[in-house]
Amino acid sequence: MKTYKYIFLLLVGFAIVGCSDLEEKPVGLLAPDGFFQSTSDIQTAVDGSLTHAINEKFWGRKLSIALMLRSDMVNLQSTQTRRVEMNDMTTLSSNGMLTEFWLKTYQGIAAANLAIAGSADVAVSDELKNPVTAQAYFARAFYYFHLVRQFGAVPYLDAPVTDAEVAGSIARTSVEEVYSNILSDLEYAKQWLPNTQASRAMPSRAAASSYIALVHLTMGNYQNAYDEAKEVIDNKGLYNLDLDPNFQNLFNAEVIDGSIEPIFALDYNNFEAPNNGYDQIAPMTGIRGDDRNEGGGWSVAVPTLAVYDTWPVGDYRRAVSMEEEASIGGAVVDYTQFDISGHEHAANQPYIAKYSRYPGAFARGSGRATSHNYSMMRYAEVLLIAAEAAVEIGNNAAATTYINEVRARARMGGETKTGAGVAVTVPASDVPADITGTVTVNDVLEERRLELAFECKRWYDIARRKIGDTVFSASGLEGAKPNFDSNDYLLPLPGDELERNSNLTQNPGY
Repeated sequence: MKTYKYIFLLLVGFAIVGCSDLEEKPVGLLAPDGFFQSTSDIQTAVDGSLTHAINEKFWGRKLSIALMLRSDMVNLQSTQTRRVEMNDMTTLSSNGMLTEFWLKTYQGIAAANLAIAGSADVAVSDELKNPVTAQAYFARAFYYFHLVRQFGAVPYLDAPVTDAEVAGSIARTSVEEVYSNILSDLEYAKQWLPNTQASRAMPSRAAASSYIALVHLTMGNYQNAYDEAKEVIDNKGLYNLDLDPNFQNLFNAEVIDGSIEPIFALDYNNFEAPNNGYDQIAPMTGIRGDDRNEGGGWSVAVPTLAVYDTWPVGDYRRAVSMEEEASIGGAVVDYTQFDISGHEHAANQPYIAKYSRYPGAFARGSGRATSHNYSMMRYAEVLLIAAEAAVEIGNNAAATTYINEVRARARMGGETKTGAGVAVTVPASDVPADITGTVTVNDVLEERRLELAFECKRWYDIARRKIGDTVFSASGLEGAKPNFDSNDYLLPLPGDELERNSNLTQNPGY
């Protein structure tokens, strides 16, 4: 008997896990027949889809760290081969980070497809059913948006897969068609989602609209990007959105639930699934030997000193984003002595502080399984989407207004604490000053680099703007990355996928 071993089989058989409150609730089987009888059943499937995103194989470590390493702001201190490949732009199609987040992404898509298909069996009015089903459309768009930016043309599945032979022969769908489908899903979500949700981990109309703006920005549809972002900005009261007055709050698991800046977030909330299915970003970016978080970090993804040195001193975002001192073995030291831990991977340079400083009360050893809400989209980014699009359509006044709104918050200062655990109040300053004159695309990209530092956005900016030759040159923040070329804007499709399916083709250069 012939045995089919396609990943898509794995996409159908999964346990649906409720993630609104991130409590484990396995209820899914291979076939949805008979399961979908109410809107709560649709919600369960939606929650199952989004739960795949908080797994270690997606945002919990594999995809998030890959995005950091491929940027120009985070260097690698580890010698693990798959990480070296991501950092040095020598990624092979067998790379374990790549193959794991590829599979997790398609599992999230499969669960979204199941919710959408199952909703047809729920006999209630559209007014009751569609707002719930719209979350699945949003989730599917969210996952495909990551895939198309990482791999270009990918297999596009918009229904549950039940035939392994058919699944094993599917070809890649063009980039243009994938983007068209993403926008279609987001438009449906925008039409039916409520203006606000009980949790920012549940997509709202504002989330759909914000992602529409970002998709158009990525595609180069600048007028559409501007119009969509401006709609969110103009309706921030309706959507209950604004900049948080204290930038640190956005990376404080103890208070983030009260912030109105996140638009769509992945909420970890002490969630720990089997097979390392939890948040590991804090230990991956944390300081070796740090007395905090029961064991300190692993010193894997660490910014170069140039990232810190080129960041204006008075900018409060630097104090929040980077760790300048720590308590190691009971001794409080500055970053020039971080190697006193004695570990070969410890680096004498400031570390990322956004995730290890306030991981929440439930964090395990080394800061694993935190209570962080990772903002996939927040209001500051919408302002910067509008600013960049405004530059492109020649609206300098709008670009200036939106950048300066972001900068004004950065000047406000706020409460934070040092790496040694000492609470401090960083006073307001005049840095960064308001931007004046003609705003350029580079001005906006630089503002995004600082505002969204270490939030896994920078690589996507580098790729969509094709600025790799500049940022990975000898004058770049990490110095020269000699292996980089234009093929590296896309990753290779997993090699085992190509072996199983002769209809799939590899990206150029791999």
